[in-house]
Amino acid sequence: MSKGTISVSVIKRLPRYYRFLGELEKQRVERISSGKLAALMKLTASQIRQDLNCFGGFGQQGYGYNVAELRAEIGKILGVDKGYPTIMIGAGNLGKAIASHINFESRGCKLIGIFDINPKLTGETVADIPIRHTDDIEAFCGEHKPVIAVLCIPKEATRQIAERLVELGIKAFWNYSHYDLTIEHSDIVVENVHLGDSLLTLTYNVNAL
Repeated sequence: MSKGTISVSVIKRLPRYYRFLGELEKQRVERISSGKLAALMKLTASQIRQDLNCFGGFGQQGYGYNVAELRAEIGKILGVDKGYPTIMIGAGNLGKAIASHINFESRGCKLIGIFDINPKLTGETVADIPIRHTDDIEAFCGEHKPVIAVLCIPKEATRQIAERLVELGIKAFWNYSHYDLTIEHSDIVVENVHLGDSLLTLTYNVNAL
């Protein structure tokens, strides 16, 4: 099945499969049935089989899934082995927290550069990476060819910096800027992250109790 025919909901479940299977590996679980995996993930066994069949299916009837092999296959689908060169724009509190606490390399990315417009931050080090001024983005991208950009910048600056980065070869954005970024290029991938929306979803569910 081609990537374009797989639903967004299936794609968004893949990281959960990867995470749960990783926990099972840590527990030294070698194989698991779709039923037991479904119970852990609060899904149905048929849902899991349907999801995995989108990518060819990986289980054996009567045996279930080999945990390590399934996790490795899902990892390949997610691209965790690619090490896409990644830059971050914005080294404020949020940017520093993400750079310091997200394990980029275990998720298919390698953070290679951090930039901020504030000259007072230039030269500081975050996650062993020196902060550069945004004036240096063109030269850095020309030399290192990053593919992904993490945006931790004010909403009003997002569109302009995104267009600038597209011109420099950026193919995907992990966007924390509170601006729903829509790039006018069909080959650009955007993942908008709204932490406040997640909290509001939580409060809705608490309110509904």
